[in-house]
Amino acid sequence: MSSPVVKRSIVIAGHKTSVSLEDAFWQGLKEIAVLRQMTLSDLVASIDTDRRHGNLSSAIRLFVLDYYRAQGNEPRKESDQMREGLLPQRVSFVG
Repeated sequence: MSSPVVKRSIVIAGHKTSVSLEDAFWQGLKEIAVLRQMTLSDLVASIDTDRRHGNLSSAIRLFVLDYYRAQGNEPRKESDQMREGLLPQRVSFVG
């Protein structure tokens, strides 16, 4: 399943620029902005400020990827991990 590249204009730091991203990345970026209670422009501006190299489109893709990877890697409570069989059950010995 392919996600076509969509080019959109966005205003960051007072100037208009174009960004080309696959639709899935646009959707992810919008979701992150909503969760952070930010405008899309403000979120993109922060990504633009923090990027070390590469173009803005690449920086946004990496930001979205890192965000969702971090969501999948959040440590779960030990009790949840035991219930899912990821940790052995603790056994208490009385003696």
